[in-house]
Amino acid sequence: MITNLLVANRGEIARRIFRTCRDLGIATTAVYADPDADAPHVREADAAVRLPGAAPADTYLRGALIVGAALAAGADAVHPGYGFLSEDAAFARAVRAAGLLWVGPEPAAIEAMGSKTAAKRLMAAAGVPVLDALDAPTEADLPLLVKAAAGGGGRGMRVVRDLADLPAELAAARAEAAKAFGSDEVFCERYLPTGRHVEVQLLADAHGTVWAVGDRDCSLQRRHQKVVEEAPAPGLDPAVRAALHAAAVAAAKAIGYTGAGTAEFLLGPDGRCWFLEMNTRLQVEHPVTEAVTGLDLVALQLAVAEGRALPGPAAPPVAGHAIEARLYAEDPAHDWRPATGTLHRLELTVPHEEFTGRGVRLDSGVGDGTEITPHYDAMLAKVIAWAPTRAAAARRLADALARARIHGPVTNRELLVRALRHPAFLAARLHTGFLAEHAETLTAPDRGGADRAALAAALADAAARRTALPSGWRNLPSQPQLKRYRTEDGTEREVRYRLTRTGLHAEDHPDVDLVEAAPDLVVLREGGLRRAYRVARYGDRVHVDTPAGGTALTALPRFPDAPVRTDPGALLAPMPGTVVRATAAVGDTVTAGQPLLVLEAMKMEHRITAPADGILAELRAVPGRQVETGALLAVVKPLDPPAAQTAAQPPAQSPEEV
Repeated sequence: MITNLLVANRGEIARRIFRTCRDLGIATTAVYADPDADAPHVREADAAVRLPGAAPADTYLRGALIVGAALAAGADAVHPGYGFLSEDAAFARAVRAAGLLWVGPEPAAIEAMGSKTAAKRLMAAAGVPVLDALDAPTEADLPLLVKAAAGGGGRGMRVVRDLADLPAELAAARAEAAKAFGSDEVFCERYLPTGRHVEVQLLADAHGTVWAVGDRDCSLQRRHQKVVEEAPAPGLDPAVRAALHAAAVAAAKAIGYTGAGTAEFLLGPDGRCWFLEMNTRLQVEHPVTEAVTGLDLVALQLAVAEGRALPGPAAPPVAGHAIEARLYAEDPAHDWRPATGTLHRLELTVPHEEFTGRGVRLDSGVGDGTEITPHYDAMLAKVIAWAPTRAAAARRLADALARARIHGPVTNRELLVRALRHPAFLAARLHTGFLAEHAETLTAPDRGGADRAALAAALADAAARRTALPSGWRNLPSQPQLKRYRTEDGTEREVRYRLTRTGLHAEDHPDVDLVEAAPDLVVLREGGLRRAYRVARYGDRVHVDTPAGGTALTALPRFPDAPVRTDPGALLAPMPGTVVRATAAVGDTVTAGQPLLVLEAMKMEHRITAPADGILAELRAVPGRQVETGALLAVVKPLDPPAAQTAAQPPAQSPEEV
C-alpha cells in the first residue's frame, strides 16, 4: 500500500499526480531544480526536496539524486510522470533496488520498447504491422524521416527531401539524440506528410488483463510535437479501429506489459496503419481519454503498482468527445520561437467539476507570477473540453481559450482558437502537416482587433492618469492626445483622440462612442454594438481582453529614441538559450541561409543562419555558453558592398527547427 509518493518530475504532470494522491489520501513529495523553487508543484506537495542546479542533466535526469530524495523524504513509491526518466529502465531498477515501489511497467518492458528499431522488430514478430526502417534509402524512398531510436518529443527528428542532405541531417540528429537521450542511434523510415497520428491507450495489470482504453488522434503537430489531441479519433472506419486496438493489445502482451502505456500508429491516406512506437508511461494527452471514459488513469496506475487487478475484463465504453489543446509559450508566426519572461496571469473560466468530469478542464504547471525560463519545455498548460459531439467540444474549447486572460510571454493561444474553428479541422480533414498547410490563415495578424485594443488601452491609461493626478480640464479646445503601441507582429498603432464634453473624438474611429472608462475596464459602443475591454498593464506591456480574444501591446514613448544602429551582418540571439554547436568557423565563406550556429531553448534546437553571402568574420558564441536575447553571436561580412545587397535576402537571424 502506497503511503507517500514521490513524483520524479515537475510542472503540470506533477500537479496532476498530486491531485489524485489527495483524493486517495496518499502523502506527496516533490523534487525541484533551482528555477522551480517557488513553482506551483513544489508549493502543493506535502514535502519537497531540492535538486541543486538548473539544467535537466544536473537535476531531473539524475536518477541517483532522485532516489536519494525519495529515501530522505520517507517516500515508499516513485511515479516518473512523463519525459525525463520516465522511460529509463536503469532508473526503474534503481528505484526498486532502493526498496521503493515503481509506478510503471517492468524494467524489461521499458527496455524492450526503449529502442524504436528494436521495438519494430519485436512488433513485426508479434504480427503487428510496422513501417520498416530503411538501411540504404534511395530516391524512391523520399521523403525520409530521420528519427532517434531512443526518446521522443520530436527530438532527434529530421525530414529529408533530398538525398544530398541526408549525411548532414543524420549527423545533426545523432548529436541531438545523444545529448537528449544518451544514445546517438538514429534510423530512417518513409515520411508520410499527410499521414495521421493515431494512438491507443493501454492499461494492463499483473493478472493477465489488458485494456485498450479507446483511441486518440494527435495529428495536429509542430516540430513533430503534438499540439491538439482528441478522443476518440474521428472518422475511423470501425474495422480500422478494431485492428488498431487488437494490434495495441498484441504489442502489450508480447512484452508482458503492466501499467499505463500507449501504442502509437501512423495511419496512411489509403487507410493502412503501421506501428510507430510504444510509450511505456502516461501520455501528456491522457486527459481526453479520462474525459470520454470517466476513468482516473493515474489512480489505476497506482492500483496496478500495488498489485491490484483492473476492475473488469474490459475498459468502460467511450461516451461523447474530448479535445485537448496545449498552450505553449511560443510565437507560431516566427518559426514557433519559444518565449520566456514572467507569466503575470493565467485565468481560465473552468466549471467546478471533477477533473475526470465533463466540461472544461485546466491542467497547468504554472500560476500567476511564474517565471518562464529557457530550461524546460515551453508548455504552460493543457485545456481540455468534453461535449456530447465533436463539433460541440471544439466550440467549447475554442471559446474557453478565447476568453482566457493570458498575460506575459507570447503564446500560441490565437493559433489554437483558429485551428479549432477551421473548416478543415471541423470536417476532420486531419494530418500531421495540418498546421503547416494552413499556417497563413492560422497565424495572420488581427489588424482590426488590434486597432480597437489600442484605443481601449489609450483610454484606460488616460483614466488611470486622471485617477492619479489632479484634473487638468480646460474650457478651450486642445490638441488630440497621442498614444503609440506596438503589437506582437511588430506593427505600430498610433491612437489620436480627444475627450470633450460631447464625448470621445477618435480620429481613426469616428463612429465609436465611449460608454465607460476606468484603468482596468473600457466600454465602447459602435453602431449600437457595445463591447467591454478589460485592460491590465505591467510596465510597458498592456494586455487587452475581450470575450473574442486577447491582444498584447507594448506602450511606446511619444518621442522615441534614435534607433540603435547595428552591423547589418550581426547575428543576434533571438531568444535566451544555450549554444549547442557551431557549424562554421571564422574565415569560412558562407552563403545566405546557411546554418552557422545551433541554439537550444525549451528542449528544442534552433538554427541561426547567415544573413547573406559573405565571410564569417567573428564567432563569439561558445558551445555550452548561456546567452540572452540580443546577445551578439557572430558577424558575417558581406562579399559585396552593403548597397548591393537585396531586400529579398533572409533576416540576420532566422531560428528554425532542426
